Amino acid sequence: MQRKIFLTIPLVASLALASCKGGDHAENSDDLTVADTAKVETSEKTTNDETFFQVPSPGEMLSFIKMVGGKNNKNVSFLNSPENQKNYIDNKMKALNFGVYTTDLSYCSIFEIGSEALKYFKTVKQLGDEIGVSSAIKPEILKRLEKNVGNPDSLSAITDEVYFSSFETLETGKQGPVLSLVVAGGWIESLYIATNLAKFEPKSPVVERLADQKYTLDNLMEFLKKYESDSNVASVISQFTELQSEFNKIGEKDVTSTTQNKSKHVLGGGKELDITADQYKSIVEKVKSIRNSFTLTK
Repeated sequence: MQRKIFLTIPLVASLALASCKGGDHAENSDDLTVADTAKVETSEKTTNDETFFQVPSPGEMLSFIKMVGGKNNKNVSFLNSPENQKNYIDNKMKALNFGVYTTDLSYCSIFEIGSEALKYFKTVKQLGDEIGVSSAIKPEILKRLEKNVGNPDSLSAITDEVYFSSFETLETGKQGPVLSLVVAGGWIESLYIATNLAKFEPKSPVVERLADQKYTLDNLMEFLKKYESDSNVASVISQFTELQSEFNKIGEKDVTSTTQNKSKHVLGGGKELDITADQYKSIVEKVKSIRNSFTLTK
């Protein structure tokens, strides 16, 4: 089961960040709350003086791509090689690439590449030990993975367990800067994988889903800014600001009648994003540049 992460900010602050999109918005709090997607019917919920906004896990984007036609893909050439793990010696690179490798693990699980999933789990485990989430990735999980190499549903469930357990461990330990770097690394890797799998086609549901990441990035930026006093987080904010500028070039168009396609169903009036081939290309190039700055070493 895919799950979504909910971030909280005071309601007063959220009002200034609201968008007519009505989907992913901004968040700003010490705490992250995880909820099952199946139990969440709306993208915005208010409790007392706090508003909860959802941010998809990296696996959610990958699951969507598989659903709309990528299920037979077995390409791992664009993933971050487990061999690179030994090159990450500072805390920033370890945290970012823990997020990257966790997304790669999710990719291998969702796309039914069991043998690669085992390799990536071991890499995630090693980095997890180094950034302080060893208690969330217990040795017995590897045995479960090995037993379920041929069962993609079980692999995905185990991968989700690793992801969210690590999340909760960092949150409980008040490791906000580390957590924000993990989220940033995982999110950029999900976009990097998606843009390697999906070429631009007008009205493509995958391209439209990628355009919608504009709102997810707005959310993520607000969360990162809570820890901008940390120099490592500040450097990522600077890079993501450049990507945000590219996303902000995407136009909106009015939807005045019922519109249906494979990814959305809009009734009556409203707005939807209208991304062009050039805008898509610019976003893809910026995503690649940021991702490679996270994963490549001199």
